[in-house]
Amino acid sequence: MTELLLIGIGTGNPDHLTLEAVSALRSAEIVLLPRKGADKADLADLRRMICERHLSAQGQVIEFDLPRRDASGDYLPGVRDWHEAIARIWAGLLAGHPASRVALLVWGDPSLYDSSLRIAGRLREAGSELTIRVVPGITSLQMLTAAHGIPLNTLGAPFLVTTGRRLREGGWPEGVDTVAVMLDGECSFAHLPGDGLHIWWGGYVGMPQQILIAGPLGEAGPRIIAAREAARAEHGWIMDIYLLRRG
Repeated sequence: MTELLLIGIGTGNPDHLTLEAVSALRSAEIVLLPRKGADKADLADLRRMICERHLSAQGQVIEFDLPRRDASGDYLPGVRDWHEAIARIWAGLLAGHPASRVALLVWGDPSLYDSSLRIAGRLREAGSELTIRVVPGITSLQMLTAAHGIPLNTLGAPFLVTTGRRLREGGWPEGVDTVAVMLDGECSFAHLPGDGLHIWWGGYVGMPQQILIAGPLGEAGPRIIAAREAARAEHGWIMDIYLLRRG
């Protein structure tokens, strides 16, 4: 029986690791480390740094190339095929390197817009003898609100966490005045009317290259688009998140 540790490592600052995360990492015999291509080498480098600091002398790091998702067809079938491809790689690595405790370092937290739990579930469905332990981590949503010094919700009111694709396709969700948007590579806020909305945006939140912009959407939106394009050109990749609020 193998215990698979899904360890949340925060959003790019090695100090984000909790004491529980450090303890779990030190107990791992193997760490599976995904490579996402040269344009996202920073992400693998951070994981390597964390392993150098906290993995025990007996621990082993095994790197693998993460397959790219085919975005040419429908979204959900493409994601499912991508997850299946990753699950096959994980299964091969686990079979080729037997261990009682294997760790994956998950950006942010395994519970929020991350598919590690779903992929691990595929392994169990396919017959792998796995137990799964989740070690929670700091999320980009927490880092965004902390960096701007704002509460996530207004007094006694709900909020919604969604994706850029849903915001583009469905417009402003009903029943809420606060919307947090993740996984938005197309600046979907540009499809909303600029009046009456305030935006708090962050790129690379928690990392040394962090960028923060806030203000009324009509005024801040163009600045965010320009800053995002410049940062992506400089670094080759960008992770960003934003909060929108009406009123």
